[in-house]
Amino acid sequence: MERAQLMQVLEKTGCAEPHGGYVFLCDPKWGAQERGQFKKLAAAAEKKAPPETGWLCLPTGGTSGRLRFARHDERTLAAAVRGFCGHCGLRRVNAVDVLPPFHVSGLMARVRCAATGGAHKPWSWEDLKAGKFRKLPRRPDGWVLSLVPTQLHRMLSSGENALAWLHQFGTIFLGGAPVWPALAEAAANAKLPVALSYGMTETAAMIAAQSPADFAAGQRDSGRPMPHARIEITDPDAGAKTNAPVPKGETGLVRVSGDSVFRGYFSAAAADGGASRKKTVFQTEDLAFWDEHGGLNIVGRRDAVINTGGKKVFSSEVETALRASGVFADVVVLGLPDAEWGQCVVACYPATSGARLDRARVESALHSIAAHKWPKQYVPVADWPRNMQGKLSRAALIEAARAFVR
Repeated sequence: MERAQLMQVLEKTGCAEPHGGYVFLCDPKWGAQERGQFKKLAAAAEKKAPPETGWLCLPTGGTSGRLRFARHDERTLAAAVRGFCGHCGLRRVNAVDVLPPFHVSGLMARVRCAATGGAHKPWSWEDLKAGKFRKLPRRPDGWVLSLVPTQLHRMLSSGENALAWLHQFGTIFLGGAPVWPALAEAAANAKLPVALSYGMTETAAMIAAQSPADFAAGQRDSGRPMPHARIEITDPDAGAKTNAPVPKGETGLVRVSGDSVFRGYFSAAAADGGASRKKTVFQTEDLAFWDEHGGLNIVGRRDAVINTGGKKVFSSEVETALRASGVFADVVVLGLPDAEWGQCVVACYPATSGARLDRARVESALHSIAAHKWPKQYVPVADWPRNMQGKLSRAALIEAARAFVR
């Protein structure tokens, strides 16, 4: 993909802002805090020399609530497109897109279609929620769709018309947030062509994905690495410089290398915007292991491991047990400081007007895990901080939980 072609894609998004030699993708729904952060970054970009690489800045706030931009360009995105097509066996990518273009998955849907000469159909998520479904024209390579788990959950609850619409796709990629077992089984029972996937802004979206056949066969991993990415599972206690791999089946940190890895984060302080710290390898904070099929299994984030009374608790394991109760529409488990235990396990969930927590039903589901992993507090949160792309602001959730348990 040439830079001119990528610029045309960016212009059509309606959310691209050029500042100096950089182009930033911006969320029009940013609040005053995010806008204030961006204003300072944009002012710094205006003062810098135009960069040869890493000129495209994609927002990646992660879970901290602090706005950051990962620096990409036509080369990193083109590498991601080639790997995606090779992995999925597609000559042309035809995509229906329900994710916003400032989100890496929404942007890459547009880039894949443009780079391969495929068809791109932006679709309003609000229209889909309202039951407005239209038949897709036939294409030799079929159609693909990317959803986050909350979107698939809502569509599965919308009736037969939603299911019929979903069955038009050759592949429905599911990623961006953890997929809970009940949702995966509901998708499998509906015989949807789901493929679980893994990727992030820093890697230009997907670097691993299943095939729908893998999912239909009962595999619930995030698939095998795509051709453009090398994924290693390293010992989290060995130190950043050693990068010692862990044996198959053991949990470690995900480390990614390859041509789609970003050029670094935009830095207002650095004279070159951060180009001197060009990335060739990205050490994530995601914990994972390889299973017997060679599939990547994401356990959770390292900063989501709770140490309570000297014992480690993986938040994702507790969340899975809580979801199995059927009580929670969404739930997140945190570790808060505790004078006696070091950290205590706290479960946060969206507050619903007039609803009461069915503790007996919840505790019945929790018997599947050890007692020390059970939440000691349950916190209803009125303003649930998970966006449409499935990203959760852990900083906002921790603040709400601390206010509740004081």
